[in-house]
Amino acid sequence: MIKVQNLTKTFVSHIKEPGLKGSLKALVKREKKTKEALKSINLEIKQGEIIGLIGANGAGKTTLVKILSGIVHPTSGEATVLGFKPWERQNEYRKQMSLIMGQKAQVWWDLPALDSFLLLKEIYQIPDKIYKNNIEFLADTLMVKDQLRTQVRKLSLGERMKIELMAALLHRPQVIFMDEPTIGLDLSSQRAVREFMKNYQKEFKPITILTSHYMEDIKELCPRVVIIKEGEFVFDGALSQIQRLLGDEKCLSVTTKENTFKVNVPRTELSTKTAEIFKTNEVLDLNIHDPSIEDVIESIMKHGMNPK
Repeated sequence: MIKVQNLTKTFVSHIKEPGLKGSLKALVKREKKTKEALKSINLEIKQGEIIGLIGANGAGKTTLVKILSGIVHPTSGEATVLGFKPWERQNEYRKQMSLIMGQKAQVWWDLPALDSFLLLKEIYQIPDKIYKNNIEFLADTLMVKDQLRTQVRKLSLGERMKIELMAALLHRPQVIFMDEPTIGLDLSSQRAVREFMKNYQKEFKPITILTSHYMEDIKELCPRVVIIKEGEFVFDGALSQIQRLLGDEKCLSVTTKENTFKVNVPRTELSTKTAEIFKTNEVLDLNIHDPSIEDVIESIMKHGMNPK
């Protein structure tokens, strides 16, 4: 249902030195800086699948989401979603897709949510009966029935995020792009959003791409993860496979008088490394355990490890 082939996106920006001299120089000759945000990537996602897209800031996650949602044109390569080229922005595609960005609002702050929903009803041409059923289902599930008639700007951050989810899912999209949906939320609100998305995915089986810096989002929602590093995919597989990537290593968590640090050590070098740490540090506490999923993902993002 989503197919990406050799997709590349290059951004060109202009560099200007500060001050009047820099401005005059830029008038004569503008210096350009080129950045490859995506480097010939390939991806396939089936109906009903939810994947977690993970990477450091600037790795290319949001660029990919923006291309697949039709906001940005690629430099080269092909991509189809539900048989459509997203950047052609055909209405038939936009009616079946939804983009949720944790840092951007899509409902009007000075209006109650229901007023914004009425506008979305007309935009997506949702029949009255389906609209009413969707409002009731989403409001009940997200537990925001009492907030629908309150100005959005007077709601808490967690309540606003739930309203944003309602707005994005009102037309029952077949494809959902979620870019940092829980950013800035407290733990309780994060859990509520995750639980809702988990149940929604089971009930309606949309294709979902989720980007998040919160590993709990990924672990709770995404059986499959794609790790992107500097515009390239360095891992695409089951979340359960990730810990096996460093299966021959142990993680040492060390607390000294000066600091606390972690280090991954091959099992065969465990006793040697432990003795070295005690010899060169005044150790207050030392724990030996298997690397966590977070540790392994961080290692992949830094070093570009491939699965064994």
